Amino acid sequence: MHQLTGKKYKITIYLLLLFILTTTSVKYSQNERQLSSVIKVDVQGLSNEENLLISNKIKSGLYKNIFNIDKEDLKEIFDKYNIIEEYKIKKIYPALIQINIKPTKFVARISDKNWLLVGGNGKLIENKTNNEKLPYIFGKFKAKDFLFFKKNIENSKFDFSEFKILYFFPLGRWDILTTDNILIKLPQENLQQSLNLAHKMISNNNLKDKNLIDLRVSGQLIMN
Repeated sequence: MHQLTGKKYKITIYLLLLFILTTTSVKYSQNERQLSSVIKVDVQGLSNEENLLISNKIKSGLYKNIFNIDKEDLKEIFDKYNIIEEYKIKKIYPALIQINIKPTKFVARISDKNWLLVGGNGKLIENKTNNEKLPYIFGKFKAKDFLFFKKNIENSKFDFSEFKILYFFPLGRWDILTTDNILIKLPQENLQQSLNLAHKMISNNNLKDKNLIDLRVSGQLIMN
């Protein structure tokens, strides 16, 4: 009888210890989750409305814990905003994420949609309040076509501010109408070299009364 009572006593002690350990573990886990929960997402760089929208989108997603944030998932959110050129993410433990966004610069307008702008990142951005004086683009182009063209412009002696109209042709070739109404027909290849040659001709006043520079054929320069 005493032996049975002793066993019951030991079992009671074991159960009590198990309860205490389990309760402590649960409390610790809860405290750990609270400690590492993302309680603030600070977004800077865009308008107040856009910053708040992105912040709420991140907080309402799967990002309940600062340790579980996947940058690829964040990238999916940022990729939906064409205005974004670059961004930097900084985690400040235990519960803050800082996101600094660099918006893209507007470099052109779509010809038939004055409110649809082309960013320096090659993406189209809807903006009905922008009043910048920008060149118009005619033709259907892909982002990679524009980015390649933009890179060559930036590496040449020209600047986008010197252009009035840009024409893109399905073969991948561009024509430029300058603010001085000089039409430059560019080749598909050796784009930067051709741009610099056209700039030199214009700067040296070699055109006289002519308003056309045709560089489409390699090794040939036609002025009209």
